[in-house]
Amino acid sequence: MLEPLSPEEAERINLLSLAFLGDAVHTLFVRDHLLRAHPGKAVDLHHAAAGVVNAASQARTYERVFDQLPEREREILKRGRNTKNTQLAKHATAGDYRKATGFEALAGYLFLTGQQERLEWLLTQSLAEAGPEAPEGAGSDPRAGKR
Repeated sequence: MLEPLSPEEAERINLLSLAFLGDAVHTLFVRDHLLRAHPGKAVDLHHAAAGVVNAASQARTYERVFDQLPEREREILKRGRNTKNTQLAKHATAGDYRKATGFEALAGYLFLTGQQERLEWLLTQSLAEAGPEAPEGAGSDPRAGKR
């Protein structure tokens, strides 16, 4: 992994760029978790991951963790939420999309600053929030049912 940035260096990065990175980090974390817990068909894993990595789920996680965060992390969440974004939410309310951007910005910030424990805590909260079930067919023997 690359050398972590200082908090001051990371805070100078555009919030939408932090959210761009945070989205990728969140997606990788969720996919890794699902694959380890329920190895199975990629399509089933993709659908399960989509149930967690989406604006509505990320917005609920934002709301749940907000009061548990130290002030610096809370500020990043709020700044990410309030960042002017020209993209429109496809399958979410504008409010959920903005909160999701804040969540992703914080994930990107924690990743860049090398705060692995804080990042894992945050991302685990998204799993707890969404409560993903085992994907249908995941974890089963691929030969099962074949005769």
